[in-house]
Amino acid sequence: MPKKYISMLGMARRAGRLSMGHDTALGSLREHKAQLIIFARDISPRLIEEFTVARDKYYNELEMLQIDESIDELHRALGYKAGVISVNDSNFSVRLIELIKQEENEYGSKD
Repeated sequence: MPKKYISMLGMARRAGRLSMGHDTALGSLREHKAQLIIFARDISPRLIEEFTVARDKYYNELEMLQIDESIDELHRALGYKAGVISVNDSNFSVRLIELIKQEENEYGSKD
């Protein structure tokens, strides 16, 4: 059974509320459009560090989460191959944060 937050990401994509991929996600962060940054499980630590530095410089209160899906799993679910996704809508981001944390509690914390 697919995780609820993956379905919600699909809805956000269809609504045009996601920036997918390094350059577009970083651009939305810099322009203060990003409400949430989501990283795939197998993204490089260097990329996470790059986004952390950018967040601290441009948009300190922005939440960033790493989910349990790989880049390939996100590709299959969303139809776009990206390891980093910016959610550019406050309603979608609030609900996604709730669903991701709910999944973590149900299935245990990721390491």
